Amino acid sequence: MSSELLDALDLLEREKGIGKEVIIEAIEAALISAYKRNFNQAQNVRVDLNLEKGSMRVFARKDVVDEVFDPRLEISVEEAQSINPNYQVDDVVEIEVTPKDFGRIAAQTAKQVVTQRVREAERGVIYSEFIDREEDIMTGIVQRQDSRFIYVSLGKIEALLPLNEQMPNEQYKPHDRIKVYITKVERTTKGPQIYVSRTHPGLLKRLFEKEVPEIYDGTVEIKSVSREAGDRSKISVHSDLADVDPVGSCVGPKGQRVQAVVNELKGEKIDIVRWSKDPVEFVANALSPSKVLDVMVDENEKATTVIVPDYQLSLAIGKKGQNARLAAKLTGWKIDIKSESEAEQDGIYPRMFAVNGTHDEEDNAENDTFDAIENEVE
Repeated sequence: MSSELLDALDLLEREKGIGKEVIIEAIEAALISAYKRNFNQAQNVRVDLNLEKGSMRVFARKDVVDEVFDPRLEISVEEAQSINPNYQVDDVVEIEVTPKDFGRIAAQTAKQVVTQRVREAERGVIYSEFIDREEDIMTGIVQRQDSRFIYVSLGKIEALLPLNEQMPNEQYKPHDRIKVYITKVERTTKGPQIYVSRTHPGLLKRLFEKEVPEIYDGTVEIKSVSREAGDRSKISVHSDLADVDPVGSCVGPKGQRVQAVVNELKGEKIDIVRWSKDPVEFVANALSPSKVLDVMVDENEKATTVIVPDYQLSLAIGKKGQNARLAAKLTGWKIDIKSESEAEQDGIYPRMFAVNGTHDEEDNAENDTFDAIENEVE
């Protein structure tokens, strides 16, 4: 060994983030393994590696005992004191046992062990880097695909995009650049395994954080997200500052901010509504873009009955119930939608007293909805 080895260790540390001490430990372990294998030795040994001098020495470690049963592991008090008078029972004596041709044999045998240790250290560095990126988004490059996964390069490693996490309206081609949401990072025997998604609601949330400075700095908060990937999503937003319009902040000047998110999601329609701790107001907002006449709340069942004009019933329910389904996921409340005439027949509308949660067209206009769905009527 020489200064060339030191230079190589410095290079590994800079390029792959593997500390010198990790490599040195791997070399020492490899040399011990090589000694025991090639010289049929079973005793405890220690390798002394001096990188500056370029030397290596092997020492057998033996316990000092009154009576020796295994000379490979033990040494008598008398023999130990002949080496050094200060040795006593239970001390450990080290005796140099370096073979003459050990350097050549060790180099051949240790290569595979060192390579494996370096590989494991690299995997550890990658795992440590990506475990902190769980529930975050990254830009990746599509590499290839098979019947189960799209393989997406994230730089140092390929991530797996499962079939059920792929958007139904997207085609993935090699070299396409896509943003993915990291759902899980696992440590396996073959190294870190990273799973990503294009359908997770977290992807929508992270995209808005990147596009809307007010969300990133905490001025505006995304309270909840409901998503049917590739088709339509709803998000509820809130700000504690009276002079900040949370919906307008997300929409952006001329809709630029939300349009950037829509473009990344290949045209997925996004409704942005104002969050409220009042379930009457929140449920009415969540059913945007439909008009809501009244909301009746059953706190015990966490359920609501929503009254809408007859001509708005199909819009409130949405295609195959999508609007109502997304609103229920967004608010966490069960939602039963009735038309005005049906509610009148049931005797539940209009109510005798005005309800604070009743919303007219001006109230609903407060919930700016990007790309209002004109063809929602079935």
